[in-house]
Amino acid sequence: MTPLAELGLTPEDRDLVEGVVAGRRRALAKTITLVESTRADHQERAAALLDALLPHTGRSLRIGLTGVPGAGKSTFIEAFGLHLISQNLKVAVLAVDPSSSVTGGSILGDKTRMERLCQQEAAFIRPSPSAGTLGGVAEKTREALLVCEAAGYDVVIVETVGVGQSETVVAGMTDVFVLLQLPNAGDDLQAIKKGIMELADVVIYNKADLDAAAAERAALQMRAALALLHPASPNWKPPVLQASALHGRGIDAVWRTLQDYRERMTASGELAEKRRRQALAWMWQLIDSGLRHRFRAHPAVQAALPETLRQVAGGAQTPTAAAHRLLNLMNRFF
Repeated sequence: MTPLAELGLTPEDRDLVEGVVAGRRRALAKTITLVESTRADHQERAAALLDALLPHTGRSLRIGLTGVPGAGKSTFIEAFGLHLISQNLKVAVLAVDPSSSVTGGSILGDKTRMERLCQQEAAFIRPSPSAGTLGGVAEKTREALLVCEAAGYDVVIVETVGVGQSETVVAGMTDVFVLLQLPNAGDDLQAIKKGIMELADVVIYNKADLDAAAAERAALQMRAALALLHPASPNWKPPVLQASALHGRGIDAVWRTLQDYRERMTASGELAEKRRRQALAWMWQLIDSGLRHRFRAHPAVQAALPETLRQVAGGAQTPTAAAHRLLNLMNRFF
């Protein structure tokens, strides 16, 4: 492990790294704030901090959790988190709230919805605005996940804003992808058509206490539907569970299932290979994002963009020709 003095960190940032590794919540929160910042100087500091923290990552179970609004995601996470803490484990929750497409604002109300969990010393809840990012996750959720791992949290849960068109983003940063369903959610074959079921490693029917017969019927239908899909792994068939987060029922079975998943995927080498693929995909995504940012910030592009947009909108220029011209401007002065 490279000594911090050799990583070129400032004394302030060395203190942050040491604080995160020691599990100090203030250092953890400050580091994630730096990671989420859009300022160029903060981004440079964040990159150096992540390099320093990287040797301390990789030991957590990364759980992605999604579900339609009303499925009880926050209630489930609170009950699940309290169960983990009762097992002497530390849990971090990265809860992403939807941002307004009009104002850009976000309520960030997850701490209110998880009042008991946020009072626990062994829990850390970080709400972040999605800011329009696809997949229902914030742009810097992956980095925040690594920081939580370095801080010693045994389980890191990424809660999305709900089932959307890019849930692969969530599945692409976690070890296991959990889908919460409602007993009366409708035809489960529709979910398969959306592609969400192909990503799910575990399906949980929450609020099963409201109508036990409906929950059992829905679970049977889901198992039949899953049988039509080719499993992502030869070592794992996605189970369909029932739970009542409000009453704490079925939570222990969920944890046993997730432990079983981790043990099987680790023993087969699939978990390590999955994380390697995720790291490479993450790198290319950051490159794509960085190139888009540089393109929009390029002086020649900025000068030509208003007139080009007017011509395309008015039908005087095709989008294809306009894109080529703008890209050539960037290439000419790169």
